[in-house]
Amino acid sequence: MSSHRDVDHALAYPEPPASPLWHRSGPKARPITPGRQQHNCEVLLRAQYTPRPRSPRTAKAPTEAR
Repeated sequence: MSSHRDVDHALAYPEPPASPLWHRSGPKARPITPGRQQHNCEVLLRAQYTPRPRSPRTAKAPTEAR
């Protein structure tokens, strides 16, 4: 009988170093104002609960290639 241990093999190797492309160089983003945060929240809630308009279907069937 083999002695199989419960080992996660994905954790057996160290994580590779982060790519230099992941680090931002340049000015930091401005913090969001409470007014803008409230506006974004309202827009998000409205977008989540407003049904999207359905595209109208054409009544004609596509013509078959002859």
